Amino acid sequence: MSATAKKESSISKRLKRISEREFRLGPDESRGFFLYRLNARFFIKPVEPALSEENSDIVARIENRGNIPHHIAIIMDGNGRWAKKRGLPRTEGHKAGIESVRAVLEAAGEIGVKVLTLYTFSSENWQRPQSEVSALMSLLLQTVRKEVDELDRKNVRLMAIGDVQALPYAPRIGIQNTIKRLAKNTGLILNLALSYSSRQEIICAVKEIGYKIRQGELDPHDIDESFFSSLLQTSRIGDPDLLIRTSGEQRISNFLLWQIAYAELYITSTLWPDFNKTEFYRAIEDFQTRERRFGQVSEQLHS
Repeated sequence: MSATAKKESSISKRLKRISEREFRLGPDESRGFFLYRLNARFFIKPVEPALSEENSDIVARIENRGNIPHHIAIIMDGNGRWAKKRGLPRTEGHKAGIESVRAVLEAAGEIGVKVLTLYTFSSENWQRPQSEVSALMSLLLQTVRKEVDELDRKNVRLMAIGDVQALPYAPRIGIQNTIKRLAKNTGLILNLALSYSSRQEIICAVKEIGYKIRQGELDPHDIDESFFSSLLQTSRIGDPDLLIRTSGEQRISNFLLWQIAYAELYITSTLWPDFNKTEFYRAIEDFQTRERRFGQVSEQLHS
C-alpha cells in the first residue's frame, strides 16, 4: 500500500471513530452527515434530507393552518459558542452558520414566506477583534459570489439595510452588484442587515423629520406612525410578524426596535449553526398558535 493510500485509510478510520463516538452511529448509520475540514481538523454536522418525514408532516400542518408569517426576522446568534464547543476558532462557527442560512432560506421560500431579514452584522460588531471582522467581511464576499446564481435560480431578490457604505470596498461592491443582479426577481426578499443599528436608523429618521420641518416641507401635526415608518429602511418590506433569536439570549440587541413593536418573539436555545429546517418550521408552528390581538381582546377578534 502506498503512503498516500495508508494516509487516506487512516483518515477514514479516524472519521469513523469520530462519528460513532460523537453521534453513537451504528456501522450502517453514517450516511446523512456533512463532513467539514477546518484548520486541518475534521468534524461532522448532520445534514437534513430535503424533506424528511417529520418535516413533511410539519409543513402539511403549517400549510393547513394558513396563517404563515409574511415577514420573518432572525437574530443569528451562537456561532462563536458553537465553534468553542468543538475547539475551533470563532470564524469557523461563522462558516458553519452559512449552512443554516441556506436551509432557512430554502424552507422560507418553500412555504411562502415573503420576506426574510437576517441580522448579519451589527454596527457594534465592528468592536470585535480585527481578525474576526476581516474574516467576516471576507466570508460575506465569498458567500454572495458563490450563492448569486442559486439565488437567481430561486427567484430571490436581495436587499440590504444598515450603513452599507461602512463596509470595506470589496464586500460593499459585491453586495451592491448582487442586489442589482437580482433586482428584477419577484420571489422571496432576502434582506441582510449589515453594519446595522436600529437606534441609528431611528435617529436618521428623526433628523430627516427635523430637516423637513425647518425647510417648511412638513407640518409636525402630520407626523404619525405611518409617516415615521416610511422614513425607515424597511419601509418597502413592512414590519416583521415573527422574530426568531437563536442561542437562548433574551434580548433584542438593537435590532428593528421600531419595527418589532407587535412581532411575535420566538427564542430557542439552539445555536445558529445547528438551526435547520425543522427548527425553522417549529418556530412557524409556534407562531401559528399565537393570538395576535394588537391591543384588542379575544372576543373582539372572534366576533
